[in-house]
Amino acid sequence: MDWNTHTDVLRAQFETNLFGWHELTRQVIPIMRKQEEGRIIQNSSILGFITMAYRGAYNASKFALEGLTDTLRLELRNSGVHVCLIEPGPIESQFRANAYAMWKQNIDTTQSAHQAQYQMMIQRLEKEGPAAPFTLPPEAVVKKVIHALESPRPKARYYVTFPTHLFGTLKRLLTTRALDRLLLKASGGGAR
Repeated sequence: MDWNTHTDVLRAQFETNLFGWHELTRQVIPIMRKQEEGRIIQNSSILGFITMAYRGAYNASKFALEGLTDTLRLELRNSGVHVCLIEPGPIESQFRANAYAMWKQNIDTTQSAHQAQYQMMIQRLEKEGPAAPFTLPPEAVVKKVIHALESPRPKARYYVTFPTHLFGTLKRLLTTRALDRLLLKASGGGAR
């Protein structure tokens, strides 16, 4: 795969995880401003505030969504429009199967310096059932969305799953170097 193709894959990830949200949000803001109320709830990820190896395009797109959402929240302050982020960790879904299909389509494992790590990644992606501890059903996300919609004072961020709470705290407490070591260990030495 050439670098232009890699850039196209990255661009497609941003189209899905950032530009799509941005376009929809841009369409509803004038209506919400006019009625002086509204809720904008963006779906991010634990990987929107911490990173894991071999997830660069997804990490980058979710970090960008978080930055855009935080900016929007500041800009809409006192407008009656509340802006919230939902930050799930591992949730039962087709995410892993979809990620694996895209990975197989876009990564040439035979020509990579990361062949050993990719073999471990394949084992994780092909594993039946939850691949990560603390995986929750989709209803866990729904509970947070309902709170964000109905609360008179919704939170700016809603962590979903134990890993999200844990890494949110560790990111505030640890140095970057210490957090990097922990994240590499959590991702199988960068192999997951």
